[in-house]
Amino acid sequence: MTSEEIIVSESPPLPLFYRAPEALSSQRHQDWRLKEGDYGFAAATTYVPVVVGEFVAAARHYPILFADAAVPSPVVLLGLADDNLFVTDGAWAEGLHIPAYVRRYPFGFVATDDAEQFALIADVGSDRFAPSGDEGVALFEDGAPTALTRQALEFCEAYRRDAAATGAFCAALKASGLLVPRRADVTLPDGRKLAVDGFLVVDAGAFAALDDATILEWYRNGWLALVQYHLASLDHFNALLARQGARAAAAAAAPSHSDAISNPA
Repeated sequence: MTSEEIIVSESPPLPLFYRAPEALSSQRHQDWRLKEGDYGFAAATTYVPVVVGEFVAAARHYPILFADAAVPSPVVLLGLADDNLFVTDGAWAEGLHIPAYVRRYPFGFVATDDAEQFALIADVGSDRFAPSGDEGVALFEDGAPTALTRQALEFCEAYRRDAAATGAFCAALKASGLLVPRRADVTLPDGRKLAVDGFLVVDAGAFAALDDATILEWYRNGWLALVQYHLASLDHFNALLARQGARAAAAAAAPSHSDAISNPA
């Protein structure tokens, strides 16, 4: 029996979900509009980035891991075998936290030459954007950003601040030597074996052995709580497997296309 592998540390050429990101311009995109959409774009992703400002909410529902990269970064594990277990028919599971990285799409941001500034981008490869027409909400009116674009700008600015705080936290974890590699080997209900690899977790023993000065510094920075949320979230691995089993059972019980077509009398 073959075993498939999910590598958390692999990075795509473009940021996750983005196909054709462009910096928004009141000249180039003056007639563009954003149409209604759903979360179908995230249906096949098994993990997405999270920032420290959402650790409390994310830890209630998902395992929080750290991608094993030159600069470790936190992600939430959403599923197995190229299947986001929290998206069904374009809808995110009701009542569960939706990561900010997902909610900001199809907008985003890119750094500029000025370290204090950033440029708002739009993934023009998304089918939610229309370069003309009446469907959806305008991005600009009379050369000025609409309320929609201003809201996207504010959301991305808040995300950028949280991302900077997340980077500082991850740098401290790495410098303290607390992150250790882990691998999860699971067997799906259909018998397939999966290996979730390329991720890091905090070594609970090493964390407990931090010296008093470091503990005080981390307490003041809010990092002690972040580590505790991360460690508690690892219990959700079993819940993730249960959700995988429930989805597989539902798929097996659903009538096939051929079964749904009755023979003519």
